[in-house]
Amino acid sequence: MNVRNPITGQSDRPLAPIPPDRLAAVAAGLRERAPAWQHADRGAVLARFGAALADDDALLSALVADTGRVGESLLERRLVAGLIDRWVRQAPALLAPPAERPASLPGVSVAGDVVPYELAGMITPWNLPLLLGLIDAVPALAAGCTVLVKPSEVTPRFIEPLMRLVPGDLPLRVVEGDGATGAALVDLVDTVVFTGSVTTGRQVAQAAARAFVPAFLELGGKDPAIVLAGADLGRAASAILWGGTANAGQSCQSIERVYVAREVHDEFLDRLVAEAGQVGLTCEGGPIGPIIKPGQEDLIAAHVADAVAKGATVHTGGRIERHGGGHWCRPTVLSGVDHGMLIMTEETFGPVLPVMAVSGPDEAVALANDSVYGLSAAVFAAGEEQARAVAARLQAGAVSINDAGLTALVHEGEKNSFRLSGLGGSRMGPASIGRFLRRRAFLVNRSDAADPWWHSTKE
Repeated sequence: MNVRNPITGQSDRPLAPIPPDRLAAVAAGLRERAPAWQHADRGAVLARFGAALADDDALLSALVADTGRVGESLLERRLVAGLIDRWVRQAPALLAPPAERPASLPGVSVAGDVVPYELAGMITPWNLPLLLGLIDAVPALAAGCTVLVKPSEVTPRFIEPLMRLVPGDLPLRVVEGDGATGAALVDLVDTVVFTGSVTTGRQVAQAAARAFVPAFLELGGKDPAIVLAGADLGRAASAILWGGTANAGQSCQSIERVYVAREVHDEFLDRLVAEAGQVGLTCEGGPIGPIIKPGQEDLIAAHVADAVAKGATVHTGGRIERHGGGHWCRPTVLSGVDHGMLIMTEETFGPVLPVMAVSGPDEAVALANDSVYGLSAAVFAAGEEQARAVAARLQAGAVSINDAGLTALVHEGEKNSFRLSGLGGSRMGPASIGRFLRRRAFLVNRSDAADPWWHSTKE
């Protein structure tokens, strides 16, 4: 296959999947490096990698060619440099062995250590190729794993400049490939992290089960935002507009449905429509980038058309535009929506914000939870206490309070995905490094006396 440029619309680069025998050789080579890496000064090596990555223009140019974004690619690079720095600082304390302690049996103590997997594999998506390519790889490396990453075939241009920045003593390999490459990777690693669709995530989980390796799945979302009476409507409109249209809505934590208390619905809608109408496309100097994945524009158009056919009103945007060969969608605000529409139930992955009036918190929570997804959410209320009370009733792994999409920027909070949005340990926070470690216990008996449960062999 050829790789499409989202700005020009041209399929101007051939994909070059790594051959299966070469992939196996790369995996074997990484395994050979595992013992040395586990005893290396990993923080110093990762720090050099982060410094090299932080301002590399070739990597940035490749990201822009992959995604069509400029400002958001700059942010993506900055977030990756920040996460490397954070793990360099935090990992030593998190990897310290547990303190020895007395066991429940007299004379016995419990000690232990942590043992990293030799080789961790990552299969990563196209929407934030650098960030999601390294968000799990960096803690795995800090834990002492060697790492093999297979990014999406939709956005492979960044791989070559990224690999030029990897220090020779850092056991990280990022390889180009397609779905078959990802499937082969699962059979070569000791643990795998997948980020992508629910459909492919199921396939990865099944393959990991056959290979008898743990799998951590970060899948889709249909994130709700709730706006209650008394909330700061100006703040809510601005935050939700950004939360639903940043990266042109092509993020798993994008706001994709909005529930607003009926008494403030019209005022909120007016504010949202007014602001959305002022946000332009990057080809016009605005912040909204192109649709990255081929065919995604058809899904967005189908969801909007389904809503309109069932009675929804389009206030802004609402159609796919072509500029310079690329596909674009302006911030799209809909009203008159309900859960009989695809736009409220299926993942759209575009800059579309359907707004629905609700009677109050109870109906808002019920509708927000009426989903197969449970990634994240947002709540806006008159006060933090009310917002947190509503947030505590949501079936979602992370809830932004009086803001939206904070999980894109704040990675310190430990969370688990609910329902079909994912499976496995927290990707965020200190606990996330534990996904790449096995814990070993040392049970020490310092007593000189025979244990009473031993077999009695003396008369």
